[in-house]
Amino acid sequence: MALADTERGVSNCGDSGSPFPEIIELNVGGQVYVTRHKTLITVPDSLLWNMFSKKSPKELARDSKGRFFLDRDGFLFRYILDYLRDLNLVLPDYFPEKSRLQREADFFQLRDLTKQLSPRVSKDNSISEEIGQSDTEEGAQQQCGPSGGAETLRAVSVGGAMRSPSLDSRKSGYITIGYRGSYTIGRDIQTDAKFRRVARITVCGKTALAKEVFGDTLNESRDPDRPPERYTSRYYLKYNFLEQAFDKLTEMGFHMVACSSTGTCAYTSNDPNEDKIWTSYTEYVFCRD
Repeated sequence: MALADTERGVSNCGDSGSPFPEIIELNVGGQVYVTRHKTLITVPDSLLWNMFSKKSPKELARDSKGRFFLDRDGFLFRYILDYLRDLNLVLPDYFPEKSRLQREADFFQLRDLTKQLSPRVSKDNSISEEIGQSDTEEGAQQQCGPSGGAETLRAVSVGGAMRSPSLDSRKSGYITIGYRGSYTIGRDIQTDAKFRRVARITVCGKTALAKEVFGDTLNESRDPDRPPERYTSRYYLKYNFLEQAFDKLTEMGFHMVACSSTGTCAYTSNDPNEDKIWTSYTEYVFCRD
């Protein structure tokens, strides 16, 4: 049963005159966040500022447990909330979802954050996807003076065009693809049409690498909130074609370095003349140096 407007929170001692509690619980796309009311209203004229300063609790959507509900990307909201705490953007070393985070920042009307996430355009109109952690790198370049800036430009340019650092500094690592398949051998050793029926293709490795390679075709429902720098063995693909997964890995610079497989055989009944069902589990290890 949904709670009363002032019951969701550890304390009701919010800002003077505010109908909201000091501690607020949010349900963002199924992910639960707990934060202070003053954090949500850090940036004036933002969407959250309007929600939690211009509206009353009764006007906002709630989930079944009384938490304020936002139908947005629950994983990316952690970076929105981190930014609101100290107005500083800090992302992991490798973060493949900058464009999606920029879309979220635009939705929440955080103009400065949107600007930081926007691709930078050099003087020759080429685009660099690099973003500084709260523009600290940009400040360092300005302190270097004209000659230091020229050296920096030459260091990252090839053939007179600015190249995206993300293309030159792709992270090395391993990704393991696994699948459990089955096929049936009928009477007189005639192979059934159910040869190599793949139920699910699993993906094991570093979260950031898996998302970089497979993108939206990666099903994260079994491990939805894994940080990009951590490892997981619970992802799987939304399709069942091994060759499609191999092609994607090859396109991203990976090559196969190892493979292992195990298999078992069973009869469909006690009659040895009946069909035999073979099941196997196979893993392919891919590496990018």
